[in-house]
Amino acid sequence: MQLLPELAQEKYGRVDRFHRNEDNRKMSLNGLLVIDKPGGMTSHDVVHRLRRITGERSIGHLGTLDPMATGVLPLLLGKFTRLAQFFGRMDKVYEGTIRFGFATDTYDADGDPIGDTTPVSLTLDEVRERAVEFVGRIEQTPPPFSAKKIKGVPAYKLARKHQPVELAPVSVEVRSFEILVFEGELATFRAEVSAGTYIRALAHELGKKLCVGAHLASLRRTRAGEFGIEQAVPLALISDPLAPETMSDNRYYDKYVLNSRQFLLDMPSVIAPEDQIGRLRHGNAINLPEFSSASLLKVFVGIAGTLFQPKVVLL
Repeated sequence: MQLLPELAQEKYGRVDRFHRNEDNRKMSLNGLLVIDKPGGMTSHDVVHRLRRITGERSIGHLGTLDPMATGVLPLLLGKFTRLAQFFGRMDKVYEGTIRFGFATDTYDADGDPIGDTTPVSLTLDEVRERAVEFVGRIEQTPPPFSAKKIKGVPAYKLARKHQPVELAPVSVEVRSFEILVFEGELATFRAEVSAGTYIRALAHELGKKLCVGAHLASLRRTRAGEFGIEQAVPLALISDPLAPETMSDNRYYDKYVLNSRQFLLDMPSVIAPEDQIGRLRHGNAINLPEFSSASLLKVFVGIAGTLFQPKVVLL
């Protein structure tokens, strides 16, 4: 069993919060923050923006979002980046719109139209019937404009040069693909999918099945694993110096930054015995026989693995 010690202050307090540096414009931080990513930015753009604002260099995201997409983007900050290995591949939930009538080379609204424009005379029932055919375990070919690599080169770099892009199909699972509304050329949908599923590829393939062409017009991620849009903070509230709330405000911090008990919810947790805290701090094993059946365990003080050997020590 692995023991994952978390941050603590005295016995139960929190120190996984932002701390002012000498430069009052910057803050260093440790924690997990769910950003509501705006459209027009890559996931790395968000990371770069937060690094500039806070002065914290160690920031990483748990799963990318396309530039066009908005919504849930979980970020690990500071020492908490060491916990990324415990989250695994997360299921996602999306809402968005699909435009029928023509396809694009990127499979979304950011691309250039390809093929002829086709008049759309579909019904809601027709679109729903075809969408259901994607539900279940399917083999999906990633879009040519994607980060998938071909002999070490990202596919999108080849596609931009109009070079051949041949990507192998990948097994993914579409748990649900619901068409909620269909009006004119636009269909509103909700989809729950496994990690690695390209929603724009679903839109593209749906258009092919209906013989009218289609592309993803808008996309919003409302859930990534255990993180929902209700937990997300708009990036503008952090990056705008004139915003009424800032991350240095304790009330704002407590409202948006998840504490150690609010993620990795499937992992059991325990308060470390006071006489064992010193051993944990130095990465030594402690004996917790009541948790012998658990493979991983969060320990407060701390996350730590009937002898527990600390795997990640954040004290």
